[in-house]
Amino acid sequence: QAKYLAQIILVGAQVVGRAFMRALRQELAASRAAADARGHSERPQSAAASRITGISLQEAQQILNVSSLNPEEIQKNYDHLFKVNDKAVGGSFYLQSKVVRAKERLDEELRIQAKDEKEKGWKAET
Repeated sequence: QAKYLAQIILVGAQVVGRAFMRALRQELAASRAAADARGHSERPQSAAASRITGISLQEAQQILNVSSLNPEEIQKNYDHLFKVNDKAVGGSFYLQSKVVRAKERLDEELRIQAKDEKEKGWKAET
């Protein structure tokens, strides 16, 4: 009887293991597809900035609740969210750091856009 119990446990473990590996492969494939789609939709400099900062442009915009890259709106929302999440007033250091990273990412995107426009201006003059 112990032999049958051991076989049942072994077969059950194999089934669960196979299902886990299949789910893991599917998740990796979906992750690669999402990364490829995100990489193709962003400009090379913007994609590099996302990799460096660890936060995508879309995520940064969601965190700071901005729909466009308007420096005044970004700064206003950043100031508000930074104050609200200050530990001294019962906020969360983690959320405050996410707000800071989002601001850094949006500032970097603004810098990239300004550089691109400047380069277009140089090309138009020549």
